[in-house]
Amino acid sequence: MADGRRAMSRFLRWLLPVGWTLFFLVPTTYVVVWLVEARFEVPIDAESFRFERPWAWLLLPAALLVLVARGYLHEQRAPRMKLSRVHDLALIGRRGWRTWIKHAPTGLRVTAITLFVVALMGPQSIHARDTADIEGIDIVLTLDLSLSMQASDIRPNRFEATKQVVDEFLQRRPNDRIAAVVFGRDAYTLMPLTTDKEALRGAIGELDLGMIDGRGTAIGNAVGTALNRLRDSEAASRVVILLTDGDSNSGNVSPEQAADIARTLPHPLGNEGPDGEDRQGVKIYTILMGRSADARTQRGQDIFGQPVWDTGSFPINPELLQEMAETTGGEHFTVSDREGLERSFHAILDRLDRTEIEDAGRVFGELFPAFLWPALALLILELLLGSLVLRRWP
Repeated sequence: MADGRRAMSRFLRWLLPVGWTLFFLVPTTYVVVWLVEARFEVPIDAESFRFERPWAWLLLPAALLVLVARGYLHEQRAPRMKLSRVHDLALIGRRGWRTWIKHAPTGLRVTAITLFVVALMGPQSIHARDTADIEGIDIVLTLDLSLSMQASDIRPNRFEATKQVVDEFLQRRPNDRIAAVVFGRDAYTLMPLTTDKEALRGAIGELDLGMIDGRGTAIGNAVGTALNRLRDSEAASRVVILLTDGDSNSGNVSPEQAADIARTLPHPLGNEGPDGEDRQGVKIYTILMGRSADARTQRGQDIFGQPVWDTGSFPINPELLQEMAETTGGEHFTVSDREGLERSFHAILDRLDRTEIEDAGRVFGELFPAFLWPALALLILELLLGSLVLRRWP
């Protein structure tokens, strides 16, 4: 009998905090939903609501586990009193109103922690930006990541100079859809066509030599991969900008084959435009980095941390790049410094037509205050309840 009572008492000690948590959590949920839908005018559904950091929910079970462990340790360390007479237990067993509400602060704390975690998850409203037709071009930047791109004839080296100029170019082209392809011994899509320039700038900024196999220059494969990015493009102007410093010596598609495919690539809306213009094909603009086949590359560092340079021979083939550009109606440039690279980009853009594309962007609004302020209110209520109502006076 006594064991049954002890088990029931232990069960109630754990059940009461859960009950108080539900007591506060349910009405608080209604308050938060009201704030989001009435105050912020955002319906809570999959199309209008999202979490920026959904992984942050993992903090909730961790926090609850800490609370449970803390409560268990507190119970184990609670002072115990020995009684000499059994009938004194009847007096101690009488439960007053304080006994029933002493776990209310725990419910307030758990509810507040839950709201804090949801706020950390970054609740956001999703508003579709008014769709509008804006002028733009569909461009694929095709970047050489072969090892010869570390040559220092273009400061600080060919690869870093390319990244810097491309970054500036992206900042000046807000309305174009741009994709990126990188290549060395083979070719890979870094990012498909997008108007999100910040994401593209970040992806290109993180590029480094050695991320892919750079022991080759697969120009044909690179152009073929770029054409796959443009195959379904409905833009009137479809362009590949190829930046390389060498000759094609790898891959299973020759540059000449890739150029022929680009010249005849059909347009998804028909090869003839509404005004009778020819929309068939993709123009390839080629940029050769460096004028000489011999270039200094950094081999490593000496024992003092100073760079050690080697002079290597890297075959170049400007005639091939010239032929690819002429086949597709593009243009070829050879640059020997960063200023020349910038001029090449400007010259390419001046030659391009514009077309109207639909901007289907989205705008995100922050909703974390709808969760943060109720959480702070619950913590203040817990503090007041523990300090004034449930305080133990000596």
